[in-house]
Amino acid sequence: MHQEIYTKVVVIGSGPAGYSAAFRCSDLGLDTILIERYNKLGGVCLNVGCIPSKALLHIAKVIKESKELHTTGVSFNPPLINIEKIRSWKETIVSKLTTGLSNMQKKRKIQVVQGSAIFNTDKSLVVINKEKKITIFFEHAIIATGSHPIKISSIPNDDVRIWNSTDALMLKNIPNRFLIIGAGIVGLEMATIYSALGSKVDVIDRFKHFLPSVDKDVSDLYIKSINNRFNLILNTHVEKIKSINNKLMVKIIENDINKRYVSYDAILVAIGRTPNIHEIGLDKIGIKINNFGFIETNQQLQTNISHIYAIGDVTGPPMLAHKGIHEGHIAAEVISGKNHYFEPKVIPLVSYTEPEIACVGLNEKEAKKNNIDYEVSIFPWNASGRAVACNATVGMTKLIFNKNNNEIIGGSIIGTNAGELIGEVSLAIEMGCNVEDIALTIHAHPTLSESIGLSAEIFQGTITDLLNVKSKK
Repeated sequence: MHQEIYTKVVVIGSGPAGYSAAFRCSDLGLDTILIERYNKLGGVCLNVGCIPSKALLHIAKVIKESKELHTTGVSFNPPLINIEKIRSWKETIVSKLTTGLSNMQKKRKIQVVQGSAIFNTDKSLVVINKEKKITIFFEHAIIATGSHPIKISSIPNDDVRIWNSTDALMLKNIPNRFLIIGAGIVGLEMATIYSALGSKVDVIDRFKHFLPSVDKDVSDLYIKSINNRFNLILNTHVEKIKSINNKLMVKIIENDINKRYVSYDAILVAIGRTPNIHEIGLDKIGIKINNFGFIETNQQLQTNISHIYAIGDVTGPPMLAHKGIHEGHIAAEVISGKNHYFEPKVIPLVSYTEPEIACVGLNEKEAKKNNIDYEVSIFPWNASGRAVACNATVGMTKLIFNKNNNEIIGGSIIGTNAGELIGEVSLAIEMGCNVEDIALTIHAHPTLSESIGLSAEIFQGTITDLLNVKSKK
């Protein structure tokens, strides 16, 4: 069966970038079709990424905090882990959100076409599913096909014990010994989850430096905070994997010299993601790909074919849902005739580990590279009344100011709920705030958020909660 459809806008992919673009197009009065190859909206983020991982990280955090409460005189029995019930609870959360998306799509009267899309011309594409073949003619197209995990060619792909992030979030089982290859955000979050659920976890990474995009004092504090929950081994890689006696025997090489074999029950490969752009016919219509393998766009998210747009992971790093959502809004608004541009000053990055790590703007290495005369201001959480009261003293709030004009140019927060706190720093940088704007803003006490104001006071030389090294004697 063959069908033909005509529309103003077609959006390929229903992840955060895609559904945001489609919904915004509809709200702007544009006839819109949304194509999704799976039977649920939401893409990787909602179904097998951001949302389920945060649900499981919440469990991990509660387990950790319940163990730590014994010092206060409150003790609990060791947790009983019912993996089937946890899995069901996680799936209920995902289902609730995907149902909400579906309801919004229907109320906006957006037609969803299920299947895999391939460009036929720069004005048409073909969608193929089990039932029929559909040709969609469009005036504008938005590519939002997302990304998938990178595989390691030397590691077998047909062994069910070798997982990617999707497999890990399915909670197939809780391995006794679990190896995670890759100490990026995904690897660290999975280590947080599985170590809390009872796995003995090793995380290895090829890099000599841990979290190279984060300042060393922040990453050092995180390493200290791991507190034997799992092992982090840097400058290390896997050379070979063999299956012996129902175990995965892994040959690990440390520092390019030390070789050893370690037995594991499961392995997670979490070395990054690559864009889904090779099966949608981009070469057929001549869409330009940059040297890094991503679709090239301008600040209005247009490709070299001006009526075809690209948003989200396919446009390159940072490969973050919140970046894709904002790009989706801009693409829709440009199509509707608005003269809008995607030009954020900063995009925050959060690792939802325990403690969380959140960064925005320039770090010290970048400030030095840009020849900025800067000053760092750090408020340690062991001096925060709220952090002390909540047993959350492993943390700090670090702000970076341009000394020439006292403007804030960057910030890093490590500690409980750092991802929630970083929003104020992001807004301050976007608004071009100087130190007085932050320091003279009255923050509620006692809160973790007041650490931002107190860090600004340290730079300003008005701090009273700590010894004021800038006070005039």
